[in-house]
Amino acid sequence: MAARGALLRQCPLLLPQNMEGTAYEGFVSAQGRDFHIRILLPAASQLKNARIECSWHLKKILHGYRHIVKQRLHSCPDLVSFVVELKTILEIALKNTPELHVPWPPEYYSCLVKDLETLGWNKVAYVDTALTTIKLKAEDSRDRQHLITLKLSAKYPTEPPDCTVDFPVQFAISWMPQACFCECTIELHIPCEDSLVDIHKQFLVALESLKEFWDTMDEIDEKTWVLEPENPARCATSRRIAIGNNVSVNIEVDPRHPKMLPECYFLGADHVVNPLRTKLNNNMHLWDPEISLLQNLRDLLEIDFPSRAALEKSDFTKDCGICYAYRLNGATPDQVCDEPRCGQPFHQACLYEWLQGLPSSRQSFNVIFGECPYCNKPLTLKSSMKKP
Repeated sequence: MAARGALLRQCPLLLPQNMEGTAYEGFVSAQGRDFHIRILLPAASQLKNARIECSWHLKKILHGYRHIVKQRLHSCPDLVSFVVELKTILEIALKNTPELHVPWPPEYYSCLVKDLETLGWNKVAYVDTALTTIKLKAEDSRDRQHLITLKLSAKYPTEPPDCTVDFPVQFAISWMPQACFCECTIELHIPCEDSLVDIHKQFLVALESLKEFWDTMDEIDEKTWVLEPENPARCATSRRIAIGNNVSVNIEVDPRHPKMLPECYFLGADHVVNPLRTKLNNNMHLWDPEISLLQNLRDLLEIDFPSRAALEKSDFTKDCGICYAYRLNGATPDQVCDEPRCGQPFHQACLYEWLQGLPSSRQSFNVIFGECPYCNKPLTLKSSMKKP
């Protein structure tokens, strides 16, 4: 009894399985982690002939220390001493191999493969070599291709994977698995047959809920010259649409209500964009949610957007008049001289630096007053940049 009490103090999670004290099972703790272990002693309780069974995880960790464990079995006088030595060895193994990569349990892989087979390999776009990252593909009702990336943990399918999608709204999966027994182990597991299937179904439902939004954005991309973004992702909700030379409108579309009036911000010289603002404000009551967003913009602004068939994108992408480049750290020229005979575009950062260097320029709060580098006409810049 004294020996059992000492063992309980050293390893409270390792408990006797019979009255004879020849079988112990439970957990050995090290560095805040618990490792499953079973110790079987012969009838004579000779420790050197004991049989040790442990979890697959623990066996991997102690692989390089097997000879030391056997040595301690032969040299320790009793089970309590051996358990103390085993915990010390385990601490050293974990400390010396902090980046030790332990493959996940076999049950994880067998469950995942069954799951993928049930889903169908034709819906799988990518699987990494470690079988921890999976990309599933799907088509919406407009035949658009979409991907969902799943990052799985070792506890899958008891825990849901992390999901990444190219959506303009948040996508959260519903995860309500049911408990069952897996044939290959006595431990309780969650059935893995329908986990990925259910995620894929939820993905398809989410795709259909965004169909109208993507229809709207696709029509804009196909029928107008979109200046920004250059290669819009499916999650992008804004478009900067060319209206004319150095004139454009930036719209922000609500993905849940894509046919409603979007936020509009006009870019260009005041003498050009002011009439467009006036038309938008005066005709706002004419907005019809039954027709497309693009057609509504045409009607309210009383314009036809430049056709992709008749013009090239280069007709609208004029370089900055200071740095002579179109893109500067991802930004395009969005400041334009208001003089009708000039109309030179500039990057905001370039124009800010230029005006800051002119002795004749003056600044009031975030507004700089100066002259156009090309025509010397008065020019005003509203800047969000901090004054140096």
